[in-house]
Amino acid sequence: MRDPIHYAFIDSQNLNLEVKHLGWKLDFRKFLIYLRSKYKVSKAFLFLGYLPGNEALYRTLKSYGYEIIFKPTVKMPHKEMTKGNVDAELVLHAAKIEFDHYQRAIIVSNDGDFYCLVEYLEKENKLSKVLTPSHRYSSLLRKFSNLIVPVPLFRDKVEYKKRGAFPQHG
Repeated sequence: MRDPIHYAFIDSQNLNLEVKHLGWKLDFRKFLIYLRSKYKVSKAFLFLGYLPGNEALYRTLKSYGYEIIFKPTVKMPHKEMTKGNVDAELVLHAAKIEFDHYQRAIIVSNDGDFYCLVEYLEKENKLSKVLTPSHRYSSLLRKFSNLIVPVPLFRDKVEYKKRGAFPQHG
């Protein structure tokens, strides 16, 4: 019997900001390697707000093997912030565009806005796991706690470390 086809749908801003909030940096190359080895992910969709000037980063992420889905960004008035909310694109890809191409989905976010998608995928028997960037996640997702895996549980496998850096002692 063939293994089911697993796709990962990653809310990159949620993942990146939550991990930074915890005081460490995610290595996106290691993260994809982990998804492939642990969950047999054959495609990983990374949803990003597009920012001109970040083309080198986008090329690097593609070279790792991510399929990048861009959302146009908007400069927030009176703030030093650019917004690129990718929720609708992630839901559309997981529930419609890619739906017939995979058997099991992994959603990477702790955002309650994905409740309807997670509920739908579970009902369709297509939900594998919800990887949350921290141990904190929306109370809406508690219903799926048996499928939630916080990324910090495997931090040692996906944390960015400078090459040549040695562990600090005492």
